[in-house]
Amino acid sequence: MQPLAAPDRACPLCAGDGGTLLARSHAWRVVLAGDADYPAFTRVIWNTHVAEMSDLTAAQRDELMRVVLAVEVVQRELLSPDKINLASFGNVVPHLHWHVIPRWRDDRHFPEPVWGSAARDREAAVQARRAAVAGKLDAYLRAIRQRLA
Repeated sequence: MQPLAAPDRACPLCAGDGGTLLARSHAWRVVLAGDADYPAFTRVIWNTHVAEMSDLTAAQRDELMRVVLAVEVVQRELLSPDKINLASFGNVVPHLHWHVIPRWRDDRHFPEPVWGSAARDREAAVQARRAAVAGKLDAYLRAIRQRLA
């Protein structure tokens, strides 16, 4: 495990939350990413500079994955997606973080990753899904906050 470092104000995830803050502990935070096509796209961010899961202790890994799975469960319960995508990249910022993204067969990129090529002729479905998820977003935010309080 790497030693804890002081926050780096040049780092965007040290200088800010990285999205709309939903829950925070001393070790992690959960934020809404603010993606228009994926309104419930959520990130679970480790607060200190570590790049890999193996940089954490076993207890820290367990805690981080407990939070990731809690977000996934709330997404499944409230949003009923066809699939949940979990991804951990951290290629740009030195903070281990997980993307928790509810997916539907009619979303803009399915079956590709949300960073992949967009499917054609889905604009009506994308707009309808965006509106449907946006209508559930307040309940989703409350449930995340409650689950992780």
